[in-house]
Amino acid sequence: MSRLTSPIRKSDNVLVVTGKDRGKRGRVLRVAPDKNRLVVEGVNLIKRHTKPNPGKQIKGGIVEREAPVHASNVQLVCPECGAQTRIGHKILGDGRKVRICRKCEGVVDK
Repeated sequence: MSRLTSPIRKSDNVLVVTGKDRGKRGRVLRVAPDKNRLVVEGVNLIKRHTKPNPGKQIKGGIVEREAPVHASNVQLVCPECGAQTRIGHKILGDGRKVRICRKCEGVVDK
């Protein structure tokens, strides 16, 4: 079984480009590469009815949390130019392979 790789990684800032949360920006909290999905902070909020579990310190009630969105519905926000962009790759002089912004050619990786 091959493993899909998304160019978007944990703690990247992304912009939602389609769906009910179009236009929202947020930080990626989790990445599920096998399903090609991401959990983005403050995006795709759902209400979950939970039972109380005193053993795990969980209170019961209606909890609002983020659900995963498909990776194709978000675009990376470049940290240098601040625009939504596609992601390219470049090999630097020291041999490192880094992600770059397609608009400003700036390095996305720290």
